[in-house]
Amino acid sequence: MGVLDEVGAALAAEFALPDAGTMTTIVVRVLCAGVLGGLIGWEREAKGRAAGLKTHMLVSIGAALFVPAPLLADIEGGDITRVMQGIVQGIGFLGAGAILRHERGDRIEGLTTAAGIWMTAAIGMAAGMGQEMVAVVVTLMALLVMGVLPKLERMKTGRAAE
Repeated sequence: MGVLDEVGAALAAEFALPDAGTMTTIVVRVLCAGVLGGLIGWEREAKGRAAGLKTHMLVSIGAALFVPAPLLADIEGGDITRVMQGIVQGIGFLGAGAILRHERGDRIEGLTTAAGIWMTAAIGMAAGMGQEMVAVVVTLMALLVMGVLPKLERMKTGRAAE
């Protein structure tokens, strides 16, 4: 084995490069999460909300990567559920930052955006677990809730809704 072969093997080990099949699976899952998170983010951005395309894509991609990364590091299945619990808790804090209460306390804004961030993390986790079809269906459901229900609410009440 030559010096360059040894260097290549050392770099591959250091960067924990998986085999081509595993790498393809991870890339597909993360790309799927990014696209689906982007759809939700695009909807939020189109409505002028603070958390838009980039935020939702990053949340979804991050959540998708947190799922297979422990598996690649040979962490046991039970420990992966703790990683997932951490994602849910961490995203809760991120979503809380999107919620604003006005001084008089009679109006709260950002609840739908916070819920969208939380939902985007769940979608990313589903994609990261290899449940891309579940992630697609849930994304469509979320878009339906955020896009159609406000219109129905406006028709019912005659006022603007988020």
